[in-house]
Amino acid sequence: MNVQQQIKTYIASQPEPKRSDMQELHSLTLRVLPTGKLWFFDGKNSEDKTVSNPTIGYGLQTIKYANGKTREFFQIGLSANKTGISVYILGIEDKKYLAKAYGKKIGKASVTGYCIRFKSVQDINLDILEAAIRYGIEAGKPQEQ
Repeated sequence: MNVQQQIKTYIASQPEPKRSDMQELHSLTLRVLPTGKLWFFDGKNSEDKTVSNPTIGYGLQTIKYANGKTREFFQIGLSANKTGISVYILGIEDKKYLAKAYGKKIGKASVTGYCIRFKSVQDINLDILEAAIRYGIEAGKPQEQ
């Protein structure tokens, strides 16, 4: 199964109204990043143990670890959880920025250093979420030397 099929199957597996919300957020993210790389992480580690919720990933960044190793990873993540939906915005240096810039304006959501969590898209301002995603994509781009 290719990545697009995995994503379609994952979204279809969600109960309503979460399925419609996930499809709306998937479409929004594709509009923001139309040529970005798509990812699908099933939430399992190399031993086939579940370590997280499945996540749809968008975009591409290189993560550099303290030991000097690097790996490619997505910039934006979308994941269903027990109580709602999480949007991950990865690669932002200032871990307080998302909450400061978007926390009060986004609506009924929990905003942490890299995650915006909410129960339903009806609870949030999608324009503000889109602005946060756009910021994350720009912030995660490699800086010119």
